[in-house]
Amino acid sequence: MLELGQNTDTAANTADLIKDVTEETFVADVMEASKEVPVIVDFWAPWCGPCKTLGPMLETAVTQARGKVRMAKLNVDENQRLAATLAQQGLPLQSIPTVVAFVDGRPVDMFQGAVPQSEIAAFIDRIAGMGGDGGLAEAIEAAEQMLTDGAATDAAQTFAAILGEEPENAAAYGGMVRAHVAMGELEQAEAVLNGAPAAISETPELEAAHAQIQLARQAENAGPVDELKARTEADPDDHQARLDLAKALYAKGDVESAVDELLELFRRDRDWNDAAAKTQLFTIFEALKPQDPIALNGRRKLSSMIFA
Repeated sequence: MLELGQNTDTAANTADLIKDVTEETFVADVMEASKEVPVIVDFWAPWCGPCKTLGPMLETAVTQARGKVRMAKLNVDENQRLAATLAQQGLPLQSIPTVVAFVDGRPVDMFQGAVPQSEIAAFIDRIAGMGGDGGLAEAIEAAEQMLTDGAATDAAQTFAAILGEEPENAAAYGGMVRAHVAMGELEQAEAVLNGAPAAISETPELEAAHAQIQLARQAENAGPVDELKARTEADPDDHQARLDLAKALYAKGDVESAVDELLELFRRDRDWNDAAAKTQLFTIFEALKPQDPIALNGRRKLSSMIFA
Protein backbone atom coordinates (compact mmCIF):
# COMPACT_ATOMS: atom_id res chain seq x y z
CA MET A 1 0.00 0.00 0.00
CA LEU A 2 1.22 3.51 -0.79
CA GLU A 3 2.72 5.37 2.12
CA LEU A 4 2.36 9.14 1.87
CA GLY A 5 5.62 10.90 1.16
CA GLN A 6 7.49 7.85 -0.13
CA ASN A 7 9.33 8.11 -3.41
CA THR A 8 8.58 6.02 -6.45
CA ASP A 9 11.69 3.88 -6.02
CA THR A 10 10.53 2.83 -2.57
CA ALA A 11 6.99 2.23 -3.82
CA ALA A 12 8.18 -0.37 -6.30
CA ASN A 13 11.01 -1.85 -4.22
CA THR A 14 11.49 -5.39 -5.45
CA ALA A 15 12.64 -6.57 -2.03
CA ASP A 16 9.22 -5.68 -0.65
CA LEU A 17 7.33 -7.21 -3.57
CA ILE A 18 9.12 -10.56 -3.83
CA LYS A 19 10.22 -12.59 -0.81
CA ASP A 20 11.44 -16.07 0.05
CA VAL A 21 9.19 -17.43 2.79
CA THR A 22 9.50 -20.27 5.25
CA GLU A 23 7.25 -22.07 7.69
CA GLU A 24 8.12 -19.41 10.27
CA THR A 25 7.30 -16.42 8.04
CA PHE A 26 4.41 -17.82 5.99
CA VAL A 27 1.65 -16.47 8.22
CA ALA A 28 3.07 -12.95 8.30
CA ASP A 29 4.30 -12.70 4.70
CA VAL A 30 1.36 -14.46 3.06
CA MET A 31 -1.73 -14.81 5.25
CA GLU A 32 -1.51 -11.44 7.01
CA ALA A 33 0.10 -9.57 4.11
CA SER A 34 -2.68 -10.66 1.75
CA LYS A 35 -5.17 -8.72 3.87
CA GLU A 36 -3.45 -5.59 2.60
CA VAL A 37 -2.31 -6.58 -0.93
CA PRO A 38 -2.92 -9.86 -2.83
CA VAL A 39 -0.03 -12.31 -2.51
CA ILE A 40 0.80 -15.08 -4.96
CA VAL A 41 2.82 -18.02 -3.63
CA ASP A 42 5.17 -19.90 -5.93
CA PHE A 43 5.59 -23.44 -4.57
CA TRP A 44 8.83 -24.72 -6.11
CA ALA A 45 11.81 -27.01 -5.58
CA PRO A 46 15.46 -26.86 -6.76
CA TRP A 47 15.15 -30.10 -8.78
CA CYS A 48 12.05 -28.87 -10.68
CA GLY A 49 12.94 -27.83 -14.24
CA PRO A 50 9.70 -25.96 -15.03
CA CYS A 51 10.07 -24.07 -11.74
CA LYS A 52 13.30 -22.52 -12.98
CA THR A 53 11.45 -21.19 -16.03
CA LEU A 54 8.28 -20.09 -14.28
CA GLY A 55 9.87 -18.31 -11.32
CA PRO A 56 11.55 -15.47 -13.27
CA MET A 57 8.44 -15.03 -15.41
CA LEU A 58 6.33 -14.60 -12.28
CA GLU A 59 8.80 -12.12 -10.83
CA THR A 60 8.68 -10.04 -14.01
CA ALA A 61 4.86 -9.93 -13.98
CA VAL A 62 4.71 -9.04 -10.29
CA THR A 63 7.27 -6.26 -10.72
CA GLN A 64 5.27 -4.86 -13.64
CA ALA A 65 2.16 -4.81 -11.44
CA ARG A 66 3.91 -2.05 -9.45
CA GLY A 67 2.83 -2.99 -5.96
CA LYS A 68 -0.69 -4.25 -6.67
CA VAL A 69 0.44 -7.84 -6.08
CA ARG A 70 3.24 -9.35 -3.99
CA MET A 71 5.01 -12.65 -4.47
CA ALA A 72 6.19 -15.24 -1.96
CA LYS A 73 8.50 -18.10 -2.98
CA LEU A 74 8.29 -21.29 -0.92
CA ASN A 75 10.85 -24.08 -1.36
CA VAL A 76 8.75 -27.18 -0.64
CA ASP A 77 11.86 -29.33 -0.02
CA GLU A 78 13.00 -27.04 2.79
CA ASN A 79 9.49 -26.59 4.20
CA GLN A 80 7.98 -30.06 3.89
CA ARG A 81 5.89 -29.86 7.06
CA LEU A 82 4.21 -26.62 5.93
CA ALA A 83 3.64 -28.01 2.43
CA ALA A 84 2.07 -31.14 3.93
CA THR A 85 -0.18 -29.06 6.18
CA LEU A 86 -1.36 -26.90 3.29
CA ALA A 87 -2.00 -30.01 1.19
CA GLN A 88 -4.12 -31.44 3.99
CA GLN A 89 -6.12 -28.20 3.95
CA GLY A 90 -6.95 -28.71 0.29
CA LEU A 91 -4.17 -27.12 -1.75
CA PRO A 92 -3.07 -29.52 -4.53
CA LEU A 93 0.68 -29.41 -3.92
CA GLN A 94 1.44 -32.93 -5.15
CA SER A 95 2.69 -31.40 -8.40
CA ILE A 96 4.95 -28.39 -8.77
CA PRO A 97 5.28 -25.68 -9.78
CA THR A 98 2.00 -24.63 -8.22
CA VAL A 99 1.07 -20.98 -7.90
CA VAL A 100 -1.65 -20.00 -5.43
CA ALA A 101 -3.09 -16.51 -4.96
CA PHE A 102 -4.13 -15.37 -1.48
CA VAL A 103 -6.49 -12.48 -0.75
CA ASP A 104 -7.68 -11.58 2.74
CA GLY A 105 -5.82 -14.54 4.17
CA ARG A 106 -7.36 -17.25 2.01
CA PRO A 107 -6.61 -18.87 -1.35
CA VAL A 108 -8.73 -17.48 -4.20
CA ASP A 109 -7.13 -18.78 -7.41
CA MET A 110 -4.29 -20.97 -8.67
CA PHE A 111 -2.60 -22.68 -11.59
CA GLN A 112 -0.03 -25.46 -12.03
CA GLY A 113 2.85 -26.02 -14.40
CA ALA A 114 4.79 -23.63 -16.61
CA VAL A 115 2.46 -21.41 -18.63
CA PRO A 116 3.08 -18.67 -21.23
CA GLN A 117 3.94 -15.16 -20.08
CA SER A 118 0.62 -13.89 -21.45
CA GLU A 119 -1.31 -16.25 -19.17
CA ILE A 120 0.82 -15.23 -16.22
CA ALA A 121 0.13 -11.56 -16.93
CA ALA A 122 -3.60 -12.24 -17.15
CA PHE A 123 -3.47 -14.16 -13.87
CA ILE A 124 -1.65 -11.29 -12.13
CA ASP A 125 -4.09 -8.72 -13.51
CA ARG A 126 -7.02 -10.80 -12.30
CA ILE A 127 -5.58 -11.15 -8.82
CA ALA A 128 -4.63 -7.47 -8.65
CA GLY A 129 -8.27 -6.61 -9.32
CA MET A 130 -9.32 -8.49 -6.21
CA GLY A 131 -7.23 -6.33 -3.94
CA GLY A 132 -8.69 -2.88 -4.48
CA ASP A 133 -6.38 0.02 -5.21
CA GLY A 134 -3.78 -0.52 -2.52
CA GLY A 135 -4.72 2.67 -0.70
CA LEU A 136 -4.44 4.98 -3.70
CA ALA A 137 -7.90 6.47 -3.18
CA GLU A 138 -6.99 7.42 0.38
CA ALA A 139 -3.69 8.89 -0.82
CA ILE A 140 -5.47 10.99 -3.47
CA GLU A 141 -7.94 12.23 -0.88
CA ALA A 142 -5.06 13.20 1.42
CA ALA A 143 -3.27 15.01 -1.40
CA GLU A 144 -6.43 16.91 -2.31
CA GLN A 145 -6.75 18.01 1.31
CA MET A 146 -3.16 19.23 1.20
CA LEU A 147 -4.07 21.38 -1.81
CA THR A 148 -7.10 22.75 0.01
CA ASP A 149 -4.92 23.57 3.02
CA GLY A 150 -2.37 25.38 0.86
CA ALA A 151 0.35 22.74 1.07
CA ALA A 152 0.80 22.49 -2.69
CA THR A 153 4.38 21.20 -2.54
CA ASP A 154 3.41 18.30 -0.28
CA ALA A 155 0.43 17.60 -2.51
CA ALA A 156 2.64 17.47 -5.61
CA GLN A 157 4.99 15.01 -3.92
CA THR A 158 2.09 12.78 -2.93
CA PHE A 159 0.56 12.85 -6.40
CA ALA A 160 3.98 11.94 -7.81
CA ALA A 161 4.19 8.94 -5.48
CA ILE A 162 0.72 7.81 -6.60
CA LEU A 163 1.73 8.09 -10.25
CA GLY A 164 4.79 6.00 -9.44
CA GLU A 165 2.43 3.17 -8.55
CA GLU A 166 -0.24 3.85 -11.15
CA PRO A 167 1.08 5.94 -14.07
CA GLU A 168 -2.35 6.27 -15.72
CA ASN A 169 -4.20 7.49 -12.65
CA ALA A 170 -6.14 10.45 -14.05
CA ALA A 171 -7.03 11.89 -10.65
CA ALA A 172 -3.37 11.97 -9.62
CA TYR A 173 -2.30 13.44 -12.95
CA GLY A 174 -4.90 16.18 -12.72
CA GLY A 175 -3.93 16.79 -9.10
CA MET A 176 -0.27 17.12 -10.05
CA VAL A 177 -1.15 19.76 -12.65
CA ARG A 178 -3.31 21.68 -10.20
CA ALA A 179 -0.57 21.55 -7.56
CA HIS A 180 1.86 23.23 -9.93
CA VAL A 181 -0.80 25.81 -10.80
CA ALA A 182 -1.25 26.51 -7.08
CA MET A 183 2.53 27.02 -6.78
CA GLY A 184 2.45 29.46 -9.70
CA GLU A 185 4.49 27.10 -11.87
CA LEU A 186 2.35 27.31 -14.99
CA GLU A 187 5.06 26.18 -17.40
CA GLN A 188 5.62 23.05 -15.32
CA ALA A 189 1.88 22.50 -15.04
CA GLU A 190 1.56 22.60 -18.83
CA ALA A 191 4.52 20.25 -19.22
CA VAL A 192 2.91 17.73 -16.87
CA LEU A 193 -0.42 18.02 -18.67
CA ASN A 194 1.19 17.59 -22.09
CA GLY A 195 3.04 14.52 -20.83
CA ALA A 196 -0.10 12.69 -19.70
CA PRO A 197 -0.61 9.24 -21.25
CA ALA A 198 -2.93 9.24 -24.26
CA ALA A 199 -5.29 6.83 -22.48
CA ILE A 200 -6.28 9.51 -19.93
CA SER A 201 -5.75 12.69 -21.96
CA GLU A 202 -9.49 13.33 -22.38
CA THR A 203 -10.66 12.38 -18.89
CA PRO A 204 -12.63 14.90 -16.81
CA GLU A 205 -9.70 15.21 -14.40
CA LEU A 206 -7.35 16.31 -17.17
CA GLU A 207 -9.97 18.60 -18.72
CA ALA A 208 -10.38 20.27 -15.32
CA ALA A 209 -6.62 20.68 -15.00
CA HIS A 210 -6.46 22.26 -18.46
CA ALA A 211 -9.23 24.69 -17.50
CA GLN A 212 -7.33 25.69 -14.36
CA ILE A 213 -4.24 26.47 -16.41
CA GLN A 214 -6.32 28.63 -18.77
CA LEU A 215 -7.80 30.54 -15.85
CA ALA A 216 -4.40 30.96 -14.22
CA ARG A 217 -3.02 32.42 -17.45
CA GLN A 218 -5.91 34.89 -17.51
CA ALA A 219 -5.25 35.80 -13.89
CA GLU A 220 -1.75 36.95 -14.79
CA ASN A 221 -3.28 39.79 -16.82
CA ALA A 222 -6.31 40.51 -14.66
CA GLY A 223 -7.03 44.18 -14.06
CA PRO A 224 -7.86 45.98 -10.76
CA VAL A 225 -11.23 44.81 -9.42
CA ASP A 226 -12.29 48.21 -8.06
CA GLU A 227 -11.57 49.97 -11.34
CA LEU A 228 -13.47 47.38 -13.35
CA LYS A 229 -16.42 47.51 -10.96
CA ALA A 230 -16.54 51.28 -11.38
CA ARG A 231 -16.60 50.88 -15.15
CA THR A 232 -19.51 48.40 -15.11
CA GLU A 233 -21.45 50.57 -12.67
CA ALA A 234 -20.93 53.61 -14.87
CA ASP A 235 -21.95 51.68 -17.98
CA PRO A 236 -23.73 48.37 -17.35
CA ASP A 237 -23.48 47.57 -21.06
CA ASP A 238 -19.69 47.77 -21.11
CA HIS A 239 -19.41 44.06 -21.83
CA GLN A 240 -15.62 43.97 -22.04
CA ALA A 241 -15.33 45.58 -18.62
CA ARG A 242 -17.75 43.01 -17.15
CA LEU A 243 -15.84 40.10 -18.71
CA ASP A 244 -12.56 41.53 -17.40
CA LEU A 245 -14.17 42.01 -13.98
CA ALA A 246 -15.22 38.38 -13.89
CA LYS A 247 -11.66 37.28 -14.71
CA ALA A 248 -10.25 39.59 -12.05
CA LEU A 249 -12.69 38.32 -9.44
CA TYR A 250 -11.77 34.72 -10.24
CA ALA A 251 -8.08 35.63 -9.97
CA LYS A 252 -8.72 36.95 -6.44
CA GLY A 253 -10.51 33.74 -5.48
CA ASP A 254 -14.05 35.15 -5.54
CA VAL A 255 -15.36 32.44 -7.87
CA GLU A 256 -19.03 32.92 -7.03
CA SER A 257 -18.95 36.63 -7.87
CA ALA A 258 -17.09 35.87 -11.08
CA VAL A 259 -19.84 33.46 -12.11
CA ASP A 260 -22.52 36.01 -11.21
CA GLU A 261 -20.90 38.65 -13.43
CA LEU A 262 -20.65 36.22 -16.33
CA LEU A 263 -24.29 35.22 -15.93
CA GLU A 264 -25.24 38.89 -15.99
CA LEU A 265 -23.17 39.39 -19.15
CA PHE A 266 -24.87 36.38 -20.75
CA ARG A 267 -28.29 37.79 -19.76
CA ARG A 268 -27.48 41.13 -21.35
CA ASP A 269 -25.99 39.79 -24.59
CA ARG A 270 -25.46 36.05 -24.94
CA ASP A 271 -23.92 36.35 -28.40
CA TRP A 272 -21.43 39.12 -27.63
CA ASN A 273 -17.84 38.36 -28.67
CA ASP A 274 -18.68 34.86 -29.96
CA ALA A 275 -20.58 33.94 -26.78
CA ALA A 276 -17.60 34.86 -24.59
CA ALA A 277 -19.68 34.79 -21.38
CA LYS A 278 -20.83 31.20 -21.91
CA THR A 279 -17.34 30.08 -22.94
CA GLN A 280 -15.82 31.60 -19.80
CA LEU A 281 -18.53 30.06 -17.63
CA PHE A 282 -17.87 26.60 -19.05
CA THR A 283 -14.14 27.04 -18.41
CA ILE A 284 -14.83 27.85 -14.76
CA PHE A 285 -17.31 24.98 -14.41
CA GLU A 286 -14.75 22.55 -15.84
CA ALA A 287 -12.10 23.79 -13.40
CA LEU A 288 -14.39 23.20 -10.41
CA LYS A 289 -15.27 19.82 -8.98
CA PRO A 290 -18.47 18.36 -10.50
CA GLN A 291 -20.41 18.64 -7.24
CA ASP A 292 -19.13 22.09 -6.30
CA PRO A 293 -22.17 24.17 -5.24
CA ILE A 294 -21.00 27.15 -7.30
CA ALA A 295 -20.74 25.00 -10.42
CA LEU A 296 -24.08 23.29 -9.81
CA ASN A 297 -25.90 26.55 -9.13
CA GLY A 298 -24.21 28.32 -12.03
CA ARG A 299 -25.06 25.56 -14.50
CA ARG A 300 -28.67 25.59 -13.34
CA LYS A 301 -28.98 29.36 -13.79
CA LEU A 302 -27.26 29.27 -17.19
CA SER A 303 -29.56 26.47 -18.39
CA SER A 304 -32.65 28.41 -17.30
CA MET A 305 -31.45 31.40 -19.33
CA ILE A 306 -30.63 29.34 -22.39
CA PHE A 307 -33.99 27.60 -22.47
CA ALA A 308 -36.10 30.52 -21.27
